[in-house]
Amino acid sequence: MDEISNTALLIILGVLLLLSAFFSASETSLISLNRYRLRHLSRAGHRSAIRASRLLEKPDRLIGFILLGNNFVNISASVITTILTQRVFGDHLLAIAAGVLTLVMLIFCEVAPKTLAALRPERVAFPSSWIIEPALKLTYYPLVWPISVVANGLLRAFGVSVKRQPGQMLTHEELRTILTEAGAMLPGRDQEMIAAVLDLDRVTVDDIMVPHTEIFGIDLDDSLEKITDTLNHAEHTRVPVFRSEINTVVGILHLRNVIHLLAENKLTKETLQSQLREPYFIPEGTPLKTQLVNFQQVKRRIGLIVNEYGDVKGLVTLEDILEEIVGDFTTDPSERIKDVYPQEDGTFLIDGGATLRDLNRALQWSFPTDGPKTLNGLIIEHLEDIPQPGTSMRISNYIIEIVQTQGKIVKIARVRAPVSRPESKEATS
Repeated sequence: MDEISNTALLIILGVLLLLSAFFSASETSLISLNRYRLRHLSRAGHRSAIRASRLLEKPDRLIGFILLGNNFVNISASVITTILTQRVFGDHLLAIAAGVLTLVMLIFCEVAPKTLAALRPERVAFPSSWIIEPALKLTYYPLVWPISVVANGLLRAFGVSVKRQPGQMLTHEELRTILTEAGAMLPGRDQEMIAAVLDLDRVTVDDIMVPHTEIFGIDLDDSLEKITDTLNHAEHTRVPVFRSEINTVVGILHLRNVIHLLAENKLTKETLQSQLREPYFIPEGTPLKTQLVNFQQVKRRIGLIVNEYGDVKGLVTLEDILEEIVGDFTTDPSERIKDVYPQEDGTFLIDGGATLRDLNRALQWSFPTDGPKTLNGLIIEHLEDIPQPGTSMRISNYIIEIVQTQGKIVKIARVRAPVSRPESKEATS
């Protein structure tokens, strides 16, 4: 050291401080890299991303090398600062020099580089990986390996496994959080669709089915004239065909198979039955994600939902499931849900068979959906009785008035927008 000039020592000190900043920034940037983006870039052939991935595969080696280098340059900088201080000012300013060096290293070699690396991890980590990887290979066995062996042995002594753990599976909620944090990187519509896909496991066919009382179909016990009229006015391309009632379903008819017979007035019950396809049944409670795959496997677009006794509960189509993902194909609430009639006083006249999920989605309401699926079912469960016309109640801060009943069901109810008063089970008539 005595042969080295003060100018040379200052240059060496500056280089050491730059190296300290480099090691600090490299460590923070590599640890801060987005693992999913890094994996994507690596698969796309990004060379710097591939190098960074290799470094992160063995974090003990990477951290050992960076800490070894960082400590070496920091200690060397302290030694050179001490020598320079003694040469220029003597021993009585060593404490001040140590304090100044600590402040300089804290600001310029730790806080500033690590902050920059945390804000721009890829810009720092990718170039750094081209230096760190070959340097790690050169110094691993003579320097890094012994340190890693001792450190890993110490961890094992405390019962900590040093084997690399496989990546943990993300839950739906964690994926949803990642989706939310994507922010402006994904259009809002795309975020909604992806979120809907994540929810397919939570929603079952029971939540979106057409109730069995509202299934449009063909009754073979009807006269041929009525069957022909029903087909001519059908709003669906696929309809179930049954005898007397839906539980005795015979098959599924695609209207394109009989349209030519209708046009030529050659349709008979026998020819109609010859065009039927075997009905496809779906167990109740099947998640939408599972049913979407099942539809694809069996090459079907419509299915009848049955309970444990084999009774038909409702009907679901492929289009119903797709609407859960992409949303409704119409924008007017009155078009999206049949039998919903807005009134001038702000209330809505709603058919009791309307599903709560459809009401919530179309009108931005918040009826509970973990119990009954329809407005009629919600009212009957709430009152624990068949209500009479004129009965009023409050459910989830919605005022509901029974307008018309039919047999054992609520046919029409008037619903008023939410009120701020707490929920009550009281009903008046």
